[in-house]
Amino acid sequence: MALRSLMRMLSLTTVVPLSAVAADSLVSFKGGIGVHPVSNVSGSATNPPTNSIFPEVTRNIVRGVNPPGQLWVIDKLSARVGFDGRIRVDGRGLLLAGGNNIGQNAGASVFATLICEAAAPFVQHSSTLAGVALAPNGDFRIDDVLTPPVPAVCDSPVLLIRNANGQTWFAAGIRSFDTD
Repeated sequence: MALRSLMRMLSLTTVVPLSAVAADSLVSFKGGIGVHPVSNVSGSATNPPTNSIFPEVTRNIVRGVNPPGQLWVIDKLSARVGFDGRIRVDGRGLLLAGGNNIGQNAGASVFATLICEAAAPFVQHSSTLAGVALAPNGDFRIDDVLTPPVPAVCDSPVLLIRNANGQTWFAAGIRSFDTD
């Protein structure tokens, strides 16, 4: 009986810190989506001599942030943003998904941007713009504080992983609603 009571007490002490960590988070992300630079292609105009179609391309601009010119993929991403603006991001396998340098990191450095507004004007809360270098396999870690300071509420969060050179977005986080 005493062993059961001890086990219950130990299980409670391991659960409480996890919920306290979740309560300290403004928003978290688990999983990532690599960029597709084009979000839509349509062909509405034709060239009379050849009857070829001129495609109309819509770039994949997310909340005012441009995409790069090439596809990128990401294997895994997890991120947590605290109410104090501290951001911790763990990314795995952020690599080019096309072109002559497919499967490589293009020597890129990346930073994170959190945007909380669903409609313009958008405020970009970013980690240090110089970024962190991608490892040859595309892995990276960001441990920083976002500036400007984050709002108390982030109703429509989007997390973008961006190129430190051109500031285009390479990947986006998938919002997590987990409590742990």
